[in-house]
Amino acid sequence: MLPTHGNQREGLRRQPPGPGLLSFIYGVRTLGFLDYVGKLWRQYGDVFQVRIGRRTLVFAMHPDSVEHVNVSHRQNYDKRGSYDAVRSYLTGEGLVASTGELWRRQRKLMAPFYTPKGVQAYAELMIRDGERLVSRWQTLARQGTEVEIAEEMTTITASIILKAMFSTETMESIHQMKDAVEAMITFVSAQLAGVGLPAWLPTAKRRRYDAARQLVHRSISTLIAKRRSIDEAQWPDDLLSRLMKARDDETGQAMSESLLRDESITTFFAGHETTARTMTFAWYALATNPQVTQRLHEELDRVLGGRLPTADGLRQLPYTLQVVKEVLRLYPAAPFYVRDALAADQLGGFDVPAGAAVMVSPYYTHRHPQFWNHPEVFDPDRWTREQESSRHGYAYHPFAAGPRICIGNNFSLLETHLLLATLAQRFTPRLRAGFQPQWTMQGTLGIANGLPMVITAR
Repeated sequence: MLPTHGNQREGLRRQPPGPGLLSFIYGVRTLGFLDYVGKLWRQYGDVFQVRIGRRTLVFAMHPDSVEHVNVSHRQNYDKRGSYDAVRSYLTGEGLVASTGELWRRQRKLMAPFYTPKGVQAYAELMIRDGERLVSRWQTLARQGTEVEIAEEMTTITASIILKAMFSTETMESIHQMKDAVEAMITFVSAQLAGVGLPAWLPTAKRRRYDAARQLVHRSISTLIAKRRSIDEAQWPDDLLSRLMKARDDETGQAMSESLLRDESITTFFAGHETTARTMTFAWYALATNPQVTQRLHEELDRVLGGRLPTADGLRQLPYTLQVVKEVLRLYPAAPFYVRDALAADQLGGFDVPAGAAVMVSPYYTHRHPQFWNHPEVFDPDRWTREQESSRHGYAYHPFAAGPRICIGNNFSLLETHLLLATLAQRFTPRLRAGFQPQWTMQGTLGIANGLPMVITAR
């Protein structure tokens, strides 16, 4: 059965269909959350629900529902109880999880830093780090050493965001901060997935989390204090300095130290993990689609001729960007995101109770057969101007949509475009023979058995 939108099947108000709790638990344990939700989608259609105790999860897959929740009825949906663990254990009041008036003020304050023009300030450091990775990969290619490509991509994106955020240059401090934030993310992901013991228990994982949190908070507080101890004219031109200098238009106030810390953690968390995964999935897609790789190489060779890309020259690399967009379609780093219903509503002709957690899914909306031909096929030609303009405006939402679209989407797109152009013109990472990925989701999309590859020079 192909998924259909609820109001296409029946216009009556009614409760969404869905499995019982025991069936849902068994299905998730057997197939994993990601695959089991896909099975439910094929069984029940575009809107279905699961009740877990007092909590109602409503899954919404159709682009019309994406628009409804994020745009046309956005006043009724916010990041409330579903984000409590994220606020408590990771981002605090940072932009990803803040709500209401605080979110509105912070978004307005920070938006100029993340416009397409604003992120150009960080293109040079992206290119420099890409060049450093070229040198490393030249050695790996000569040695024929197998590497974990996800770790390679996580390290470079962590380096880029830490330099953009804090002007951090030493690899020791980069690895230290990266490892600490990832320990925090791992702990929070387990809490969100319900697979960890209660957070308050003094387990080894909780102790690792506490140590990582203390390191991150102490490091950021030290950086802020060091800047405030010197003349503002001597501050480096990075994101932390911009946040420290920013003033609210209405109150004239600067951010508090706790808010500076929260926004810094949020920026690092959101600014490296998702981009690292996009780059990781790009190498998998290229390794398994040689005809796409050939076209990508042809464009890079013709335009760059072995030179490093530049931000201004990216417009001459349209197919490279099409590859990035197709990676984001088929393998979105955030396969689901949640919006909590503040009042009762309807989605696709079904009732949504107040307090329900609406699970919107880029992963499955991007596979909806009504809007994507052969949706499981990796095809960058979906992203020609003609194809893109003819598609439903909310059939594609890898960074969410509406006013709460990810503020860092322009930064991420610039980074992936530059890194892919830099690395793919010189190397072709090859998968281990016979390797089959085990796709999984714990907060973000991942590959449970890693992505072992051998770096091969072209």
